[in-house]
Amino acid sequence: MEKQWLKWAKELQAISQAGIEYSKDKYDIERFQQIRDLSVEIISEYTEMEHHKVKDLFANESGYQTPKVDVRGAIFKGEEILLVKEKLDNKWSMPGGWADVGLSIKENVVKEAMEEAGAEINPRRIIAILDRQKHIKDDFPYSIYKVFVECDYIKGSHIGNIETSEARFFRTDNLPELSIGRNTKKQIDLCFKSRAKDVFETLFD
Repeated sequence: MEKQWLKWAKELQAISQAGIEYSKDKYDIERFQQIRDLSVEIISEYTEMEHHKVKDLFANESGYQTPKVDVRGAIFKGEEILLVKEKLDNKWSMPGGWADVGLSIKENVVKEAMEEAGAEINPRRIIAILDRQKHIKDDFPYSIYKVFVECDYIKGSHIGNIETSEARFFRTDNLPELSIGRNTKKQIDLCFKSRAKDVFETLFD
């Protein structure tokens, strides 16, 4: 279950963000900003993240707050899946990241595969749309929908970039240490399960 302090901080952030966007009275806007600052203080205090970093990541948007979208490509060649090694933690994940505005899910996964793995791919179908907090138990402040897309590998080779240090194919029984915040073993197993079936019903929370 999500920690109560984190739940409260996220609710305060959502309320304050909407209030700042839609309030007309300058004094109300000021009060909502104070509530937003308080939500940042709570996150910073309990996670030991620097205040400015929490503010940049957690309270940097305007308008009505909605979940972020993280798109992951389950890229297969034969019976192996393509993973990339993240420079941030030296652990492995399926290529992917935040969905860019102006790009579709398909366009996003194609872009991320090329940028992070140097891979040309053909997206086939959506495997699952999962609520991150229901599958990964940590103190992450965002609400995130994770979209897993099954893809065929066409060709490519890893290109040097700021996010990943290498790209390799792995069998399901020989996975490396995973970057759990990005994908779990259970989620990768789900992708292999999808790959083995001609017809697979999309899963969602």
